[in-house]
Order: sequence, then C-alpha cells, then structure tokens
Amino acid sequence: MSDSSPDFATLSLAPELLANLASLGYHAMTPIQAESLPPMLAGRDVIARAKTGSGKTAAFGLALLSRLSVADFRVQGLVLCPTRELADQVAGEIRRLARSLPNVKVLTLCGGAPLGPQLASLAHGAHVVVGTPGRVEEHLRKGSLALAALETLVLDEADRMLDMGFQAAMEAIIAATPAHRQTLLFSATYTDGIRRIAEGLMRDPVTVEMAETHDQASIRQHVYRVADEPERLDALRRLLLHHRPRSSVVFCNTKRETDEVAEALNDAGFSALALHGDLEQRDRDRILVLFANGSASILVATDVAARGLDIEALDAVFNYRIARELEVHVHRIGRTGRAGGSGMACTLVTEQEAYRLERLVEFLGEPLEEASLPPRDVLAREPFLPAMATLQLDGGKKQKLRPGDILGALTGEGGIAGSQVGRIRVLERSAYVAVRRDVAAAALDQLGNGRLKGRTFRARRVSR
Repeated sequence: MSDSSPDFATLSLAPELLANLASLGYHAMTPIQAESLPPMLAGRDVIARAKTGSGKTAAFGLALLSRLSVADFRVQGLVLCPTRELADQVAGEIRRLARSLPNVKVLTLCGGAPLGPQLASLAHGAHVVVGTPGRVEEHLRKGSLALAALETLVLDEADRMLDMGFQAAMEAIIAATPAHRQTLLFSATYTDGIRRIAEGLMRDPVTVEMAETHDQASIRQHVYRVADEPERLDALRRLLLHHRPRSSVVFCNTKRETDEVAEALNDAGFSALALHGDLEQRDRDRILVLFANGSASILVATDVAARGLDIEALDAVFNYRIARELEVHVHRIGRTGRAGGSGMACTLVTEQEAYRLERLVEFLGEPLEEASLPPRDVLAREPFLPAMATLQLDGGKKQKLRPGDILGALTGEGGIAGSQVGRIRVLERSAYVAVRRDVAAAALDQLGNGRLKGRTFRARRVSR
C-alpha cells in the first residue's frame, strides 16, 4: 500500500477504535475503506462494489461499531452473509475491531449448527449478529431474535445471496427491521437483482465502485485451445504437471462437472477436492480446512461455492470452461496474484466456444494471449502431492480444546518438532491440525497415546 493512502486517524472514529486499529497494524486505508468509510460514518446508506480481500469487512465493521450504544444490550447491528464460512470470518474480524470497546457481544447465527445454543445465546442478548439469511429468518419466526433496536443492516456478498436463492429470506428479514436503519450493501457484481433490492430498501445511497484491474506483471493469463471434451481433461493434467502449483483452483460451471473433474484428477494421482453447493456443512468445513492448511493442492469448485471464501493465496487458477457470466471471469482470475505475489490464470477453450472467447475479449477490452499446451510427454511425470497432511480430533471448543493444547500434545516428550506443525483449526466438536506429510504417522501416534485436558481424544488422518 502506498504511503499516500489516507490514514484511519483522519476519520471521526472513537479514540478507543483508533487505538485498537493502530495496535492491529491498521494505519493506511485500502481504497474501498477510504471511499466508503466517510459516508458510512456520516450515517449515509452505501452501495459498495468490492470483492473479498479488499478490506470491506473492516470498513463496514468500523461503521457498524461506531453507531453502537454498548450500554443498550439489544441487537443494533446485523450482517447477512451467504455462507457460514464467510459469517465466521466477518464475526471474527468485528470482534477484533471491537476488542477495545467494553463488553461488546458479537453472535453468529448460521445454518448447519444446532439451534439450542443459539437460542441460549440470544436469550442473554447481543449487540451484533452475523448470520446466514435462512437461519436469521428462522430465529425471527420463532421470536428468538428481535430487530426493533437495529441501527445498521449490512448485506455482504449480496449478489451471492441472490445466487443461492436467499431473496425471499432477505426480504422477510428486511421487513422486520426499522425503517430508519442505515443500510450498507456490498457486492462483487451489480446485477439487475441487486439493483432492484437496493432501490427498494435504501435511501439516497452513496455508490462506491472500485475498479477491478489486474496487473499483467503479477498475473500471467493464457488461453489454451483444446480439440474436444476428452482433450479438455488431458490439457488440465498437462498444465498441472508442467507448472506444478502448490495451490490452485479449477473453476467448473456445474456441480456434476466439479465432481467428475475432481474424481478424474484423484484417479490420476493428484490431491483434489470438490466444492459445490450440494455438500453438507460438515463436509464443506472439512474441505475448506484441508485446502487452507495445505493438505490438498487442488480445489475444484463452482463459482457460487468458491466466492466469499478465504482462499486468496493461490499460485494458479484454471478455467475448465469460460464462465457463463463474463464478469465472473475477472473474479476468478483475481483469486491469484494477490498481495504483491505472482499468479497464473489458464483458460481452456474448444472450437465450439470460440464465440464465447470473442465475447470475453470484447468484455475485457484487451486481447488474451494464446499459448501452446505443454508436450504430451509431460504426462509421464509423477503427480505432485501437498506438503501437509491433516489429522482430525473428535473434540473441539465444546470440550474446551484450544490450539495451544494440541500443539503441546504434538511437541511434548517424544513428539514432533513445532516447525513440523501447520495450521490448527478448532471447531465446535472437532479439531483439525496440519502436519508435515513425512511425520503424519508419528503425529497420529503422539495424539493417540497422549492426553489433552486430562483425557484421550480419538484422532484420525483425513487427508490423502
């Protein structure tokens, strides 16, 4: 970020929030923060077109927190997110931003989790609720959630919520909010559906749009011609074996194709996971943990499943087909080459799709470089495997497990080195720990023979 970026200290934020931002290392604002925070802090409704990774969560989080009356223990801020994973990320960021404010309670309400604990938490009150539309609407119907005191409504990844069929739930929730609230709408795209929602619920909104551009020096983008459908998979394998990216996403246009491509890659010796909307929540949790901690090299995903997820540091993106909506192509390739790193985007095209390629080039306003596929003899190379393996324990937050407990058990007497342990993720009733592949068996023995919190937890390997 350049030194000319505006500083958070120039904003009319409470001293406690400014001091906390400084302690978190937040000094200069990102472009979306610099453009959207002044009108949001002034109480204006805002429509912001911004993608994941732009700093938008801190932007609306600060705006929301600046309006809180901490002494009033009622729900004053509501953030709606399309997925449980994004809701967890947003809630975590808001808690970090609020840690200098006394006793601010941030509660997540998402599907895929039991209702009972959520009902108990709501009974004790909360200042901010972050949740998915289906579960939030369910609590409204049950009368366990009241929004009469709501000051700020945030729709995060609004386009994705429409894609996932949440329009009716969103409308029911909005109808239960006070007319005088502030509404903040964040969306990566601005479709007709988003425009209709915005016109119906916002008052004279300020529109903030961040131009989405990619530095050609940081993202190498190439198009590869393939003869037919069988050669499409063959071409993907050749590109993977030639470039050998440590982490990559293969974007498919349908759930069925996602499963088929992931299965074919695994049969060929790769480590691939399929992510789409038909998965159960526990399976989504497991897949995302494995990919994020380096225990799987390739994520094969639909666009709807992959948006809004924390999968930013990618070496490569592969478009198995051109996206149905051309604007989505930009979001796909924007997954790689982040934070000053370099990345690669490869798009496979058959002759029957030539017209779509022409439309994409016209949409982008610049030519796409066509390249030759790696030679067929690259298929003789050994498929690469991820550096890490993941172990799962049958205990989590409910059993009072913390990451430090798991790390201590692994590195205790006769254990493995701390440098051989990767990410540790503790969920409600289970925990995942990544370890180097070559010490996975020793780590599993260490966990199986040791004790955590005075008891033994069953552990198993859940990655290839």
